Amino acid sequence: MKKPFNSKLFFFILATLFGIILSLPTFLQTQGPKIILGLDLQGGLNLLLGVKSEEAIKVRYATLASALNHYSIEEQILLDKLVVGEDNLSFELLDSNEKSKIDKYLSQQEGLEIVEKDLQYTLTLSANEKINLENFAIEQAIGNIRNRLDQFGLSEPSVIKQGSDAILVQLPGIKTQEEEQRALDLISKGGHLQMMAVDEARNARVATMSEREAQSYGDVILPFINNPQQTILLKAIPILDGSMLTDARAAYDNNGQPIINFTLNSQGGKIFADFSGKNVGNRMAVVLDGKVYSAPVIRERIGGGSGQISGGFSVSEASDIAIALRSGALPAPIFLLEKRSVGPSLGADSIRASLIALISGAVLVILFMVFYYGIAGVIANLAMVVNILLVVAVMALFGATLTLPGMAGIILTVGMAVDANVIINERIREGFRAGENFIKSMENGYMNASRAIFDSNLTSLIAAVLLYVFGTGAIKGFAITMSIGIIASVITAIVGTHGIFRFLQNSIMKSGNYALWFGYKQQVYKRKL
Repeated sequence: MKKPFNSKLFFFILATLFGIILSLPTFLQTQGPKIILGLDLQGGLNLLLGVKSEEAIKVRYATLASALNHYSIEEQILLDKLVVGEDNLSFELLDSNEKSKIDKYLSQQEGLEIVEKDLQYTLTLSANEKINLENFAIEQAIGNIRNRLDQFGLSEPSVIKQGSDAILVQLPGIKTQEEEQRALDLISKGGHLQMMAVDEARNARVATMSEREAQSYGDVILPFINNPQQTILLKAIPILDGSMLTDARAAYDNNGQPIINFTLNSQGGKIFADFSGKNVGNRMAVVLDGKVYSAPVIRERIGGGSGQISGGFSVSEASDIAIALRSGALPAPIFLLEKRSVGPSLGADSIRASLIALISGAVLVILFMVFYYGIAGVIANLAMVVNILLVVAVMALFGATLTLPGMAGIILTVGMAVDANVIINERIREGFRAGENFIKSMENGYMNASRAIFDSNLTSLIAAVLLYVFGTGAIKGFAITMSIGIIASVITAIVGTHGIFRFLQNSIMKSGNYALWFGYKQQVYKRKL
């Protein structure tokens, strides 16, 4: 009689081939999808960063002032004394006929408390808006840092929120002091680009001018990047800022010196062209993170919406600044709370210790299963090996990062995979003791064991998912490998070994030696063929 199609064995063979093919690049370090080793296994840099989220409020006032200035120019509304204070923005409206326009514009700005008396306006952010800005500053900083590191070329950098006001950054693969410093500089760089007008009428007195006096004129004193002792007096409200930037790339000028070329959006290009056209003969400063990189004289109207920044950069500095500009400015300054470096040798020791633990545990399990369950133990061991291959294959397929806790998760899944096979084999043995033949014992054994295996693995899977959702980086690594291992163990135990036993059922029944196939003492079984 023709045997029915053994779908479970077919699926198990496919799963085995999948595991072998996708895990080989990881084991042999050849071309193809591979598991990425985490910081604790390959070495790297661990940073805990604080965020001065309260500074985001000052940035919001400055942005609001810049937007208000642009609006007044476009609508030809005359404003005077537009000043950003400690916790407010104030200005004077010179033409009462324009009051309805300015009131309508301000009413469209969210989170503002507006006080107006005799055309003197004072704008203050509401308490809720300040809280929202501080929270958003952290989330935006995480996104911007992640974008910068992705463009930096690091493999699998991890950037996550730690607590309520800190950011944990893990950079696997950082090996030298130079790489550490460059990564730190890139992360901490504010990336605030501004084009600012020079106050030509008062700049000659800048060396003796105080910050308070400059502020009274609506100005700010800033140093040059190459000579901090040299300062320049600039209009505090920028002509345009980095929010209007669409691209920034490192390049070289005609003398072969590194520069940064940037491109503005349509709004920025229009503002840039209008300002340069009206200020031929005056200077415009290029300011990055509060430092003046250049202040060239405008020779003609500059159209096209593009420009360049020069400042004696090295090649790597120009590249990193361009990355920071493309990724967006940090909404608030960040500062280093903790730095921890993991050397490559320490990572190699961790891998070696983990592999020793995994191999030792697997060998002991293999010996026990063969001794106690005979050939069924060999089949269970095969399922365990396939389980490990599947975990490695799935992680490699998705480019997952393997951490030291992740290795612990793999070791744990070895035990869980064997545990499922122990339950199945014991259920089959119970059938033998009840006098059932092999086929009935096998089918009843798998049916009864499956319930217990599904229940126990489901609760473990729920726990793993919760660990991933609420855990930090290290805990997430453990949760990922554990989750994959749980699913793989169910597949290999319930589907894989069942398919193998169905394939071998005629041989098992012909031999009649259940002790050879399932271990223990032969006399405990009442063989019924």
